[in-house]
Amino acid sequence: MLLFSAGLVSGQSRERTLRGNVVDEKNEAFPLVNVFLLQAADSVMVKGMAADTDGQYAFPGIGDGDFLIMASMVGFEKVYSNPFNFKGGVHQVPILRMIPEIQELSEVKVVAQKPFIEQEVDRTVINVENSIVAAGSTALEVLERSPGVTVDQQNDRLKLRGKEGIIVQIDGKQSYLSESELVNLLRNTPSDNIEKIELITNPSAKYDAAGNSGIINIKFKKNKNFGTNGNLSVGAGMASRNKPRANGMLTLNHKEGKLSWTATGNGFRGEGFNQQVIRRVIPFEGQNTTINSVSDSDWKAYYYSFRVGADYQATDKTTVGVLFSGFGNKWSNPLRFTEAELLNHDNSLQQSYTTSIQASNRMQNFSGNANLKHEFTGKGKELTFDVDYVQYDSKGYNFMDTRYVVPEGETALPDDIFRNNMPSKIHIGVAKLDYTQPVGKGKFEAGLKSSYVQADNNMVFETLSDQWWIDPSRTNRFKYTENINAAYLNFNNQLTAKTKYQLGIRAEHTHSIGNSVTLATIRDRNYVNFFPSVFLSHDLDSSNVLNLSYSYRIDRPNYQSLNPFEYYLDPYTFGRGNPHLRPQYTHSFQLVHVFKSFLNTTLAYSRIKDVIAQEVPHQIAEENKTYMTPDNLDHQNFLSLTLSAPLPVTKWWTFQLNATGTYNEYKTYYRNKLYDMSLLTYNLYGNNTIKLPDDWSVEAGGWLNGPGLYGMLAMKTQGALNFGVQKSFMEKKASLKLNIQDPFWTNRFRGGTQFEDIDLTIRSLWPSRQVRLTFSYRFGNQNVKTRQRNTGSDDLQQRVNTQN
Repeated sequence: MLLFSAGLVSGQSRERTLRGNVVDEKNEAFPLVNVFLLQAADSVMVKGMAADTDGQYAFPGIGDGDFLIMASMVGFEKVYSNPFNFKGGVHQVPILRMIPEIQELSEVKVVAQKPFIEQEVDRTVINVENSIVAAGSTALEVLERSPGVTVDQQNDRLKLRGKEGIIVQIDGKQSYLSESELVNLLRNTPSDNIEKIELITNPSAKYDAAGNSGIINIKFKKNKNFGTNGNLSVGAGMASRNKPRANGMLTLNHKEGKLSWTATGNGFRGEGFNQQVIRRVIPFEGQNTTINSVSDSDWKAYYYSFRVGADYQATDKTTVGVLFSGFGNKWSNPLRFTEAELLNHDNSLQQSYTTSIQASNRMQNFSGNANLKHEFTGKGKELTFDVDYVQYDSKGYNFMDTRYVVPEGETALPDDIFRNNMPSKIHIGVAKLDYTQPVGKGKFEAGLKSSYVQADNNMVFETLSDQWWIDPSRTNRFKYTENINAAYLNFNNQLTAKTKYQLGIRAEHTHSIGNSVTLATIRDRNYVNFFPSVFLSHDLDSSNVLNLSYSYRIDRPNYQSLNPFEYYLDPYTFGRGNPHLRPQYTHSFQLVHVFKSFLNTTLAYSRIKDVIAQEVPHQIAEENKTYMTPDNLDHQNFLSLTLSAPLPVTKWWTFQLNATGTYNEYKTYYRNKLYDMSLLTYNLYGNNTIKLPDDWSVEAGGWLNGPGLYGMLAMKTQGALNFGVQKSFMEKKASLKLNIQDPFWTNRFRGGTQFEDIDLTIRSLWPSRQVRLTFSYRFGNQNVKTRQRNTGSDDLQQRVNTQN
């Protein structure tokens, strides 16, 4: 008996079972209910089963850990046990009681599944949820198939109707990530978590009047799941001329009780180069001087960023949150070497020179946001409030050494050696309030916003003779302040069952002061603008939808463009800021036609007054100097026709085609002469996605831009091909992707201008040819969703030039 009992005890100690039972609201056994064993930390499922006819269940062979049990059945609310710690033996889980899910139905409707593409009054909607077209894809892949959207995989950028600088929102709130961070996040976000994507190419009065490139809003599925999830992505690659680069990103999301938080870190380190070949012919006093120059430079850069946010659901209707983010980057040009020759009118050598430049730039940013969202009684009635503070701190340095050589018998110019330092600080403060109120079948929106910007740039320019001397003609301190106060009203409703409309008006008062302290000049601007918007949508029949819209918008100069500092390529070639820049205003019209939720056709026309062209060439003929500066052109007419369609060739092969034809016309005056340039051009983008067995996939695509205009520069055709292969594993939570960008190195810039005294041609080369290998892994409960939101300073931060 002693031996038998010892064996029995030993057998019991090895048993590792979780048991329990499920009852209904009357405490009677609930048969065949679905029961799931979940990890307590992140709600990831460990095992699942159906209870027996007596509502009992058992999970044998379970390892140690913290768990919870969930029971579910159609028509009943999900029920969870309390978390518990399991260390072996037999654990009895407390009884789970199922409660019927109560829904009040005023009427029963039979509703067909939504089409993949829908046209609403002010936006195009891509219905990702339950779509076979998007099943098993990533958020970035769905965007690639969206009408008018182009994904630049090489540079991690997004375009809408061929325009860059678009705003990307998540659940109606702008993501606070950089464009490259956002593309990486979307690349690792499964489309199964997305409800729909909204393309707003002509934003209404609710949105800031600044910017005319459009908005992409990604809406995730609603859920109440708890736990933790994350995305990890690391990559390395090699660009042309053996320039290495590496990047990494980690995103974490957590939700527990009333508290949720999100954190993202991102880093990049790489090397590259730039090569420019420039030819200029400069007329002066009946003679021409020709300057031929070749510049070559190598650069190194690193970038890091962080974003941490938390939300607390104070009540069922009220959520408060905070958000902190920042970044740091450094770009250094250890050596830029330029060789050039100046030729006389008869092509004889006037002189030659070599210039070496060392340059660097460092910028740091910190942003803080506090926000509140309150939902009133009644669906759709809510109030949101945001307060922001943003700071930028940058330091720039340049050192230039030029040595001249002249023909025998001529007197050479003395060596030209100078350096400049330019520290810069920008402070931004913003507060905004938005209110939404349903009215009948429509909706009323109203809001207020106030922002204040303060920028201080202090450039000290020094030349070397026997010692370093400050050059007062090129040293300058520039201060800029700007206050914008705005209010808007927006209303949408239905005229008939097939016709919808939306009306809006936004008023903005702007007061800006540009103070060039050294030059003792002040530019004070004080003005009020009204920005109306009108949208009309009509269902012609079950297969055709038309949408007509109009909006009036503004784009203000970025703060660095207003600073009259100079940056040099060589003694005869430099760039200069322009404190006299004016805002540009855009009248935008758009007609959209959607056929059978498949073929999307957009006809758009814009007339832009006082167009801001970032690089307009100017001559100082008596000194043989050419400089580029941002300037206002008189006006621009832009007409475009865009066709977009996803083409499912087979179940395993999808081809996405975007084709745009544009007519572009610039008119302005240069030295009192009319400059009139017009051009008919095109943009083509195509991408093939082929799904192979065993979770392999292949991508092949390319883009081609016809001859174009960039301010007063006419550009020649550009294009490139891209290839990629991907393997998914670990139940599609992990992937390894090999990308080859521009393998034939065709993406190069060629352009120029011939007008009046300007005869300029430029050819540029950079490391567009790249090979990259990227590993991505999604972990935790992928259904956990934290609240993404925008801040009131988003439009202002876009005007800070963070590129080097």
